[in-house]
Amino acid sequence: MTVLKLVWKNLLRRRGRFAFTLLGITIGMAAFVALLSMGDNLRAEVTHQADALGANLIVMARADCPFINLSVLTGDHLPEAIPREIVFEIAAIEGVTGAVPYLTVGSSIRQVPVSLVGILPAEMKRHRGWDVHAGAYFSHQEAREVVLGYALAGRFELETGDTVTLRGEEIPIAGILSATNSNDDITMFMPLCITQEIFGLGDYVSFIAVTVADVTNIDRYISAITDIANLSVSTNEELLGSVLLILGSLNVTLQAIASVALIAAAFGIINTMMTATYERRREIGILRAMGSRSGIIFRIFVLESGLYGLLGGLLGFFVGFGVSRIAAPVISRNEFVAVVGTPDTAVAFSVTLLAGVVALSVVIAVAAGLYPAWKAAKLTPMEAIRNG
Repeated sequence: MTVLKLVWKNLLRRRGRFAFTLLGITIGMAAFVALLSMGDNLRAEVTHQADALGANLIVMARADCPFINLSVLTGDHLPEAIPREIVFEIAAIEGVTGAVPYLTVGSSIRQVPVSLVGILPAEMKRHRGWDVHAGAYFSHQEAREVVLGYALAGRFELETGDTVTLRGEEIPIAGILSATNSNDDITMFMPLCITQEIFGLGDYVSFIAVTVADVTNIDRYISAITDIANLSVSTNEELLGSVLLILGSLNVTLQAIASVALIAAAFGIINTMMTATYERRREIGILRAMGSRSGIIFRIFVLESGLYGLLGGLLGFFVGFGVSRIAAPVISRNEFVAVVGTPDTAVAFSVTLLAGVVALSVVIAVAAGLYPAWKAAKLTPMEAIRNG
């Protein structure tokens, strides 16, 4: 009998133990795949939203709360704190190629919260490069109508010609934007002046996205803007960095949970292999008496634990992949995650990820099996047979 056949025979000798040990490493690896990949995807989506904003500088009211920066990227409700005339003054700075105001308001469709953004229609379309999927874009800068993001329209099964109710007023849907794979897809847009009127917000905006002609002189533009008013000015990189810092604490938590799951799986393998060492002392003694060296015994036990890791890693990856796919729609209903963006929070399948997960699982399993294998290899033929 070859070593591999012997290893497989030993694994299946106690089918119940084999199943439960394999289940332990499978659950551990599935948790690792699902938790870490979902955390990484959130980071990737935040980066994507920052790129989609298309601004060199973000001008906001001064605030100490770091979550203000997250709200800028997600389109969540922000206080209206910047007088609109500031927008014109910033746009007049030499070298500024665009100053696009955003007024973010909390609204709802059929009593479900959605993001509403008041915009300057022509400027915003140029800035974001939107295409219209259905209907038409705003007929003019003060049109009393809304345009919906592609995913938002699909979620509520709305079409052009339908209406949405804002503060008791029925507002017609003029058009639906083409998919952008950004937060625009889950946002409702309305002309700035109409948004200010309906919600009684005065002539204020929430923040301003600024583009400049020469990014190498970014400090000069920041200085010019702060000379106009006491405002906070962040580069796109600074804004992204502060948001990723917030998400970093989430990733640390996810990593800790995944690590605990993997440690628990490793101890499960150690327990199984130690039990096998005790139960198979007589078999080990016979193998040693037949001329098998201690290295062969060591190799048998290491291969058994490694096989647990191989099978558990494969099963864990696909279980984690499946769980994340099922959990993603549920998780996306959470306010924090939902505003981060529309793409999947689930694991994206890749051969590289599969190979990495399986390799990690095998390494952990082999490491967990080293001590039991060493204990088995230390047994002399007489000790093994006498105590078997």
